[in-house]
Parts: sequence; C-alpha cells; structure tokens
Amino acid sequence: MRERLIVALVGMTAAMLALYGIPRAYMLADLVTTYEERKIERAADQLAVVVDERRKNESPVDEAFLGGFLSEAETLTYEPDDGPTVVAGPTPDPADDIVEERALADGGTLTLSRSRDLIDRRISEALVPLILIGLSLTVVAAGFGYVLARRLSRPFGELAEAADRLGTGRFDVDPPHYSIPEAEAIGDALRSSSKRLGELVRREREFASNASHQLRTPITALRLELEDLALWPQTPPEVADELNRYLPELDRLSSAIDELLGLARGLRLGDAVDVDLNELVADVVERWQPQVEALGHDVNHDDRGPVPARVVPGPVVQILDVLIENAASHGVGPITVSARDAGAYVEIVVGDSGRRTFGNEIFSRGTSRKDGDTGGLGLTIAADLATTMGGYLKLTEDELTTFELMLPGRND
Repeated sequence: MRERLIVALVGMTAAMLALYGIPRAYMLADLVTTYEERKIERAADQLAVVVDERRKNESPVDEAFLGGFLSEAETLTYEPDDGPTVVAGPTPDPADDIVEERALADGGTLTLSRSRDLIDRRISEALVPLILIGLSLTVVAAGFGYVLARRLSRPFGELAEAADRLGTGRFDVDPPHYSIPEAEAIGDALRSSSKRLGELVRREREFASNASHQLRTPITALRLELEDLALWPQTPPEVADELNRYLPELDRLSSAIDELLGLARGLRLGDAVDVDLNELVADVVERWQPQVEALGHDVNHDDRGPVPARVVPGPVVQILDVLIENAASHGVGPITVSARDAGAYVEIVVGDSGRRTFGNEIFSRGTSRKDGDTGGLGLTIAADLATTMGGYLKLTEDELTTFELMLPGRND
C-alpha cells in the first residue's frame, strides 16, 4: 500500500510538472531566442551608425576597429563599395547563425552574425532553474508521499495484526481508534466480531462440557451394569465372555468423548507424543478385525516399516475408526490400511476395492456418499480432527475409494 501511494503521488507530481514544465520550457526557449534576435538587431543598427561616422571622418575601418565592438561568438563583416572586405571574428555560418545586414551611406554593407550555439547555450542556462525546481518538487513529493503512506498504512497494518490474533483464537482484540473513517470502520467490525466469536466459542465449550458429562454418566452406568451381568452366577459363560468383550468398547467410547471435549476446549494440541504410526495402525486394525469380518470384509495392515511421528494419538485413532467403519459399511472387497513417511508429512491410507463415485465434498456436512445414503457426520468430524492437528483428510486421485490422512512430520 505504501509503495503504491508513493508511486501515485510521485507520478501525479511528475504529470503536473510535465503539463506545466514542457510548455513553459518551449515558451522560455522562444523568449530567449527572441531576446537574442532583438539584441543583435539593435547592435547592428548601432554599428551601422558608428561605421558611417567613421567613414565620414575618413578614418579607416579595419579588423582591429571592428573587433572592438564584438561580443562572444559574434562576427562582423564590412563590405565597402570600393575596397576589400573586412572580417572580424570567427567564420560565420549563414545557414545556422542569426544574421543582420545593414546598408551603409557610402554604398557598402555591414553584416553582424551571432552563433546559434551561443543561443542554445543561453537557452540551456535559462532552463536549468526550471529543471532544478521540477526535480526538487519531485523529491519533496516523494518524501511527503512516504510520510503520508506510512501514516495511512499504519492503521491497516495494526488491523491486520489484530485480525491475525483473532484468527488464532484470541478474542480480546481491541484495536485503537483511528481518525481515518475506513480504518475506524474495520476496527469496529473487528471489535464486535471478537466479542461475538468469544461468546460463540464459550457457548460451544459449555455445550461440549455438558454433553460430555451427560454422555459419560450413562456410559459409566452401562459399564457397571455389564460388569454386574457378567459376574452373575446365572449368566452363562458364553454371554459373560460376550459382555466382557464389549467393556473395552465402552472404555474406548469414554476416551473418545474425553478427546472430543479436550479438542473443543483447545487443550489437546499440546499433548502430542512421539509414536510409531505403523504400530498404531497395526493396533487399530487388530482391534477392528472381528467387527469387520462380521460384516463380511477383511481388513489388512500393509506393514511398510516404522513411521516415527509426533502426533496426538487419540484423534488419530478416532479418524482411523471412522475410516475403517466407513469402508466396512459402504466399501467393496478387502480394506487395506498403511502408514508411510512422506518427508514433511506422514500419511495414513485407508482404502477398499470399491469404485469412487464422489469427491472431497463427502467431508462437508450433509453430503451423501451414495444416492439415498446419508453417512452421518463421521467423515466431517474426522476431517475437522485432522485440521485441528495441523493436517488434512482427503481422497486420493485413485479411481478406487482411498482416503489419505496427512499429518505434519516429526521435527527432530
């Protein structure tokens, strides 16, 4: 902004100087030329009178006499009616010099010429002050433009910093007041927006906390009931084993609620730890194996070796759960899960053999995977979790249904 203001002001000044200075320069050059022409006319008239008087007194008109009347770059030529021509000064150039010729009383002629180079030099000397004034005004305009640009751009720079703080979740933004109406309007909008966003986030966090509390209570009660049922003597051993098998799932659900609550409060991003994503993927695949097989699918872990990463394990597991469940419910053929190191990022890929009939819009709320099939908010929540961890969830360019979770790599 500052550069554009300076360029605009200097350009406007230069345009005004050109509109004024160029015609002024032509006028000044014409005035100098006219002055020199009139000056040589008067000099020729005076010299003609002097030479006539000299001839009346029968005194000689020689080069030494004529040279006493010459100025810089002038030539004086006397052509008597009955004698040799007398020339004083440099050789004239009649095609370019200013020439004035006068007839004398004795029948001779007197010619006075002035070099055009001298006229051009006089014009240049007259134009120098005009050029210096123009340059001075340009420099002043540039300095004034710099000061004005800094003063005008400073509020917008401060407002940009305030907007950046607002984007990072700091809702205590209170930019100063400005005398510039546009900047003041932006400041008012930022202040009101920060208050509304702060209130919105506060309500969402309260809702997440209340929802977490309301969900954990029945889950805890349900777990206790299942434990009691499994310990009853009347419960058959097969049923007791089935009940005990579901207890870890309830623990996982409780942990997922805690993770979501922590993410809603903005507290989990600092809990990243060093993990091997390959091992994490293997554990998740092993846990899902019975459930996927019950749905008629196979889930396989493509072991590509250790993939060290620094991530929050809970959200990563939740995303994998969503992707594997989604593939088991809607996919075709075996499900393959793998992890690999991609340099700046680490990748987890979950795919099946079904042809992809949708795009990345599947991560938007309310988007169906297939006609008449609304897959819920699982993929949307998974994409939000990935974004919260500094990564993203996307579909690959493959024709088959393949999801790719990109997470920042470990910075050693």
